[in-house]
Amino acid sequence: MRALPVRIDAVLVQALIAAALSFAHLHDLALAAGQDGWKAWAYPVSVDLLLVAAWRRLRSGPTKTAGWCWFLIALTASLGANVATAGLLDLNDVPDWLRILVAGWPAIAFLGGTLLAHGATADAATGERESTPGPAAPEELPSAPELTAAVPEPAPPSTTPVPPALVALAHKVADEHRARTGTPIDTSTLRARLGVPMPLAEALSAHLT
Repeated sequence: MRALPVRIDAVLVQALIAAALSFAHLHDLALAAGQDGWKAWAYPVSVDLLLVAAWRRLRSGPTKTAGWCWFLIALTASLGANVATAGLLDLNDVPDWLRILVAGWPAIAFLGGTLLAHGATADAATGERESTPGPAAPEELPSAPELTAAVPEPAPPSTTPVPPALVALAHKVADEHRARTGTPIDTSTLRARLGVPMPLAEALSAHLT
């Protein structure tokens, strides 16, 4: 059975060596600062995880500010451990400020990881909202044809019912007026002589013509 060829990536090997050395330096510094046992091993893990989270944010997040900020913080912690353990710091007599910084690192790493994780979720949700098309505008319905206002037809003149007896009386008064004056009686005079309302007087005048 033929063995599969194995390709060795020089860059990957170099990255693994650098990560292992940085991991060891962080462990030694945490141990010198009083973090013994499993805690000394947890410090380099937290630094490397923060670096990875910041790098992912830089690669995928729409905003780069938070990614660069936490990437530089984690990189400073890693480089600081490398420099401190290179002989510039007496690991048997670690200063108090460094002990305080090492003791406070877990809270800093937790804050950075939380902000990077939730910030990426919020940015993704914002991107989805921006890319989601809004509701389509409703199609304009054709406007109904305007109805021309109908011109009202003139109402026929109202006819007031006139009793036959009153018509006969109006004829008598009109005959007397014609005999005395020689002219037909007008509506106003007929109204005054009979004492009726004007509409009724007009109706009576219509019967006289």
